[in-house]
Amino acid sequence: MKDKNGRELKIIDAHAHIFPQKIAEKATKNIGNFYGISMKHTGLSHLLIESGEKIGVSRYLVCSTATKPEQVEMINNFVAEKCRVHPEFFGFGTMHPGYGNMETEIERVKELGLHGIKLHPDFQEFNIDDPAALPMYEAIAASGLPILFHTGDKFRPYSAPHRLAAIARQFPKLTCIAAHFGGYNNWNEAAGCLYDCPNVYFDTSSTLFALDPARAVGMIDHFGDDRFLFGTDFPMWDHVQELERFLNLNLSDERSDKILYQNFEKLFKIQI
Repeated sequence: MKDKNGRELKIIDAHAHIFPQKIAEKATKNIGNFYGISMKHTGLSHLLIESGEKIGVSRYLVCSTATKPEQVEMINNFVAEKCRVHPEFFGFGTMHPGYGNMETEIERVKELGLHGIKLHPDFQEFNIDDPAALPMYEAIAASGLPILFHTGDKFRPYSAPHRLAAIARQFPKLTCIAAHFGGYNNWNEAAGCLYDCPNVYFDTSSTLFALDPARAVGMIDHFGDDRFLFGTDFPMWDHVQELERFLNLNLSDERSDKILYQNFEKLFKIQI
């Protein structure tokens, strides 16, 4: 895909969801109902690729979330298998603070070739900074894997940005990616409490539809463009739509490239 000046773009989608065929339609519908947003697609692997190909996505960070401890292993197996079938996928496993054999499963996540952990505290119903979750963070930090956090919500308090800030400070060696500009519907709080957490990165998913472009650019300036990753939150949004929103920020070529792919490459030590 080319930008407004005809420049060919390199793109990594750093936030996409996939589900098994038998539950994909129901899972997608439930997410849409929860947020009151009409989902653009169904969360199936081939539909993700079809949508991403329209803008020339090279890699997709794919993930799913275990809402119950007994779902952890099944989801990790599913994401790993989809990554085996689709080499353009860059898989994140999942974990749950109520899961029993945490260290063993986190090690297995690495053996499966997955590159991080996805947590959605609002769906999993635990506060990010709950003391009961600390052993989970200790184990993940020790493994060297990053965590992609759903962060911020107007419906539930579990994922408030200040809770992530507390964990980022307590575990300075834990790499955290705060989705949705650090706090879906809590952007002011995110700007205030996550700025001085150098181990926290951000993605652009499910934010550009809501923020005025000037405010979005202001937040990128505030946190620094070295800390942002482009993400779509597929199947919630369409790739063409999300790229248009991003390009409407009118960032320089240098800044756009950082967010579209270079920061991801640097963070995960890969090259597309």
